[in-house]
Amino acid sequence: MKGSAGSARAVGASARSTLVVAFAIAAIVFVLDQLSKLWAENTLEHNVAQPLVGDILKLRLIYNSGAAFGFGGSITPIITGVQIGIALAVVVVLVRSVRSRAWMVSLALLLGGALGNIVDRLFRAPGPLTGHVVDFLELPHWPIFNVADIAVTTGAVLLVVLTLFNVPLDPREKSEVRA
Repeated sequence: MKGSAGSARAVGASARSTLVVAFAIAAIVFVLDQLSKLWAENTLEHNVAQPLVGDILKLRLIYNSGAAFGFGGSITPIITGVQIGIALAVVVVLVRSVRSRAWMVSLALLLGGALGNIVDRLFRAPGPLTGHVVDFLELPHWPIFNVADIAVTTGAVLLVVLTLFNVPLDPREKSEVRA
């Protein structure tokens, strides 16, 4: 009995530390995203390309009412609602299920990026739920994006890889299945 109580405390501490790290990563992504958007708005001229790395990466400030490639500009409140729902679902999964470091990083990146764009949708013009997202990084033949988009994309790719390789949310699941 004594050993199982100690084991339960260790699992609880591990879960808490995983959550702390996850929320720290999400917070760092969020802050970097918001600071970079502030910088872009104070430094760049609207819709004027400035080469950063030759023709490979340019800076171009735009305000995006839609999703990637500008799709959905007429349904911005729905996009905002979906983003909020995804962010809440990620928090629930992080709190209830995730003990794997890889899953934690994936979901933390998704959460931080989603929050960065949600804040734009809630607090930028033209108004709550319809705010436009600040985008400023441009690659050839690709929609203009921001730091939040990089985090969401990276988190989503990692999520797909973890799923394809059947990495469990909780590493203990693997040992329980084999036993």
